[in-house]
Amino acid sequence: MNDPIVARHWLAAAVPKAAPALATSTVLILARIWNANGAEHSIGNAVLMTALSLAAAGAGVCASIGRAGDSVIAGTAFAISGGLALAGVAGYADGLSLPLLLWALATAVAYGLAARYWRTDRRERTAYDRQTSARREEHAHIERVQALRAGAQIEVARSGAAYAEQLAQALITRAALPGFDFKAVEAAGLPEVPALNTEEI
Repeated sequence: MNDPIVARHWLAAAVPKAAPALATSTVLILARIWNANGAEHSIGNAVLMTALSLAAAGAGVCASIGRAGDSVIAGTAFAISGGLALAGVAGYADGLSLPLLLWALATAVAYGLAARYWRTDRRERTAYDRQTSARREEHAHIERVQALRAGAQIEVARSGAAYAEQLAQALITRAALPGFDFKAVEAAGLPEVPALNTEEI
């Protein structure tokens, strides 16, 4: 059986690759909007963002060294911490050069971390495709062997039936001839022929 070929749209394939840049760009844009609305040189806002960023980083550390050691929770917490730090600096900073520098750094780090997960996912998908292909080949081979075996058995049964029919026809024809000896047929190893009624012959 052939599976249908599903072609992904180029946009669906490109969105995961653009997600880190979109995330950091969104944080930068929102932080600059926040800067324009009064966050610039605001000590309270800077303290708030620093506290939130440190809390998120602490949650990431706890998740990574905890009993379960959940890497997904730890990675999410560290990403939130970095995003809050970027937002705090971009919202508090006077010019645009430092926020852009931090944005470029955060984007590079996000792509570095995402590339590892993409590589792992690609390896797992390739291994799964290979296993699926091997299983399909094995099943197809078993189906071909069983089909050949069934065809051979059908052919043997058909030829055996044809032979039995020809033998029966030959015996009936031979029995109709004068001087046919049933005992000679049985002595030759052929199947026993039931005695025919001589009055019918």
